[in-house]
Amino acid sequence: MSRARGRPRTFDRDAALEAAMHLFWERGFEATSLGELTEAMGIRPGSLYAAFGDKKALFREAVEVYGRSPLGSFPARALAEEPTARGAVSRILREAAVVYADPSHPAGCLAISAATNVTVQDEEIAEFLRDVRNAGLAAIEGRLRRAQEEGELPAGVDVSALASYFAAVVQGLSQRARDGADAAELSQVAELALAAWPGGV
Repeated sequence: MSRARGRPRTFDRDAALEAAMHLFWERGFEATSLGELTEAMGIRPGSLYAAFGDKKALFREAVEVYGRSPLGSFPARALAEEPTARGAVSRILREAAVVYADPSHPAGCLAISAATNVTVQDEEIAEFLRDVRNAGLAAIEGRLRRAQEEGELPAGVDVSALASYFAAVVQGLSQRARDGADAAELSQVAELALAAWPGGV
């Protein structure tokens, strides 16, 4: 049966979104053009706008997809699954070292690297990614605060500073991966960072 005249061309929305996510991850928001997006996604500009809205809306959705994927959700899984805060932070740093340097996908973390060189008119994208990163920091801090309440961390430890330190290390691992560092180098950095855990790891 022939396709009805005027009926929109169907496409795999999830696959198109996955393609957009990888392109944004590789190049960042600003450096990714609509033409490159439609080519990678296998759709026409009109279909992109109809299915996703504008480039900013597509980017936001791509970041959400990344955050739910195994490559983007490993910090949240570690915080939820590990019985101790020390175990959770150790797992986050060690997994980041491997995931960020994996050559099978763009290096680093999409939420950390995609806002590079965002222009003033796209400041809302920078703010969006800042909120995403700050939510990750808040999750780590919340887990450390609970650990302090339960006696895993000494009462005198500055939980906010410790959480900021580990979040900064994660961001640094992402940038080093973008600069070509391999998993072995990043793993060494992760182990050095873990030595800062009060009482040792």
